[in-house]
Parts: sequence; structure tokens; C-alpha cells
Amino acid sequence: MNKFATILAGGGGTRFWPLSRQETPKQLLNLSGNDIMLNDTIQRFEGVIPMENTVIVTNQSQATLLESMMLSCVQHSNILIEPVAKNTAASILYAALFIEKCHGNSIMVVLPSDHHITDVPNFKKTLDKACTIAIETERIVTIGIKPTFASTGYGYISYDQAPILHDPCPAFEVSEFVEKPNFKKAQNYFNSGEYLWNSGMFVWTTSVIIESFKRYLPRLYKTMLPIYDHLGTDRQNEVITEIYPQLQNISIDYGILERSDEVVIIPGDFGWNDIGSWDALGSIFPPDELGNIVKANHMGIDTINSIIYGNGRLITTIGIDGLIIADTEDALLICPKDKAQSVKDIVKMLKENEMTEFI
Repeated sequence: MNKFATILAGGGGTRFWPLSRQETPKQLLNLSGNDIMLNDTIQRFEGVIPMENTVIVTNQSQATLLESMMLSCVQHSNILIEPVAKNTAASILYAALFIEKCHGNSIMVVLPSDHHITDVPNFKKTLDKACTIAIETERIVTIGIKPTFASTGYGYISYDQAPILHDPCPAFEVSEFVEKPNFKKAQNYFNSGEYLWNSGMFVWTTSVIIESFKRYLPRLYKTMLPIYDHLGTDRQNEVITEIYPQLQNISIDYGILERSDEVVIIPGDFGWNDIGSWDALGSIFPPDELGNIVKANHMGIDTINSIIYGNGRLITTIGIDGLIIADTEDALLICPKDKAQSVKDIVKMLKENEMTEFI
């Protein structure tokens, strides 16, 4: 069975503002020093999935820049452009219908475009096993990450403790998907040992996920069917533009995974972080002896446990502890590290005040 990777690359990365913007989002930035995050994602599954079998779902405002920066192995015909953002369920169904029509029933691996993974060999092994389980069980497979601390920035998944199969690796029935918790709940989840972080990485066959859409999101499925009928025709773009504004705005988690009784989870341990916000930079860059992560022209006195990012302009600090300072050409962010998840609210405020030049 053919294997395809579907990379969701249309997000705005609002918690990484002001570096991440709508037209230059986090996935198109080089944060690691290796390559842009999108290309890191593609290179990561080499040897498990043919790199030419990469399908990228993005939006209109990012498509031109994305095409100019992505690896040459990705075929331009495999870039699916959404005229408006309608959340992950629509993106995934669009990709599933595209793969199904062009290649028949196939293995479909869904990956976000902005994760950081340190143990790539182990990631590949986990991904390969997940593909095997998806084929053999004809079920939805999600990869969960063993928590390393009580995070309030990730969703959690609880699961039955007795595996339903052991080969090629232990796989468990999913009990519940839990949204990002408060700190007390996160501590309880972490201490119980019965929860994994929701990595947002899924594996299934196109036939299984399309059937799940028919069952759990029938309105979305029926509305998108004309897109399937017109893929590859001269009316493809016209039909997509007509239909997309009508689609439900719902995530794959809410729409299908939380409703389905056919979801299994396999634990992954490969140095994963979704680099969702500024305080996650420590997974890429180890702090210095004072606990600081500095990617700037910086001079400081009594500066500890802080993240300082600049664009060349000198940043000076005195007597600060636990701050994020992110300076770009046209905007400056200063906030406590424990408020990193709230940066998205600044972007929301900018939108409400129609200050779109800063978004």
C-alpha cells in the first residue's frame, strides 16, 4: 500500500508573535539553524515514506512563499491550497480525498509542520510501526508522547493500561482526549502516569478516515464531495473557491477523534516538542549558565532565566528574571515566561483593532 505524508502547514503560529506572522508563519522560519521547520518535517520521514509522496495543505496567503522555500522533492501538484482556513478537519479531508482519487486507498500519515524532534531514528521507527498497525487493524492510530513535565500547553490523551496488541509495538485503546488543562490538572495527569501528550500526529488509511468523516461529520463530507469530483479538471480551483467558505470550522480532534471508538494510541519517545510558544525554545537551544536563551545582540546585568530574541538591534537588560523579550523590525514583545501561552491574545487584540500590518 502506498504511503503518503500529509503536512498541515497553514497555521499562523500566533503564540510565536512577533516573529511568526500570517504570511511568514513559524513553519517557514529557520529556528533550529538547520532549515525551515517545514523542510525539517519532510526530511524527518525519509526512508519511511517516499519524500515525493508529500502532500502539503496550506492557505492562499502563504502558498507562494512556501513553494519558493520547500524542498524540491515535493511536487507542486501535491500542494493543496485552501482559499480560507476552516480548521484541521477540512484540511485532512481535502488531503484524504486528493490522495484517494489520485492513488487509491493509501496509508496517510498526518504531521504538523512545526514540530521539533531530536531523536529522528527513533521517530522513524515509531512512524513505521504506526503505519503497520494502521494497515493491520484498520483503525485510527495516534502517536502520544510520554510527558516529561506537567505542561499546560499541550492536550492530553488517557488510555486503557492493557495493550490491545503487542506487535510491532504496544498499542492501547484511547479512553479520552483532554484539552489543555490548568496546572493542577496537568500535575494530576503527569503524576498518574496514565496520560500521554497529544502530539497531533495521526496515521490511518484513506478509506478508514473517509468512512469516519461519513459517520461523524456527514455534513462536511457531503459539502466537500464536489471537490473530489472536480479534482484534476479545469474547474478544480473554481469549485474549491465556491465550496470552502461553506465548510464547518472544526478540528479533527473534536470532529472525529473524540467521537470515534476506533482510535488506538502508541507511545512515542523521540525528543518531541511542538515549539508552540516562546518558552519552548529551550528544547532547541540549551540555556546558558544563567538560564538564559539569547539569540540577539545582547548585553545584560543580573539577567537570568530569560529568553531574548533580536534582529540585530542591541538589547540591554538589567535585573530581570523569567522574561521573554522578542524584538523584530516593527514590533517588540515583553512578557513573563509563564504568560507565553497568552501571546496569541495580543494577536487577537491586533485583529480586533484592525492593526493587520502587525499580524
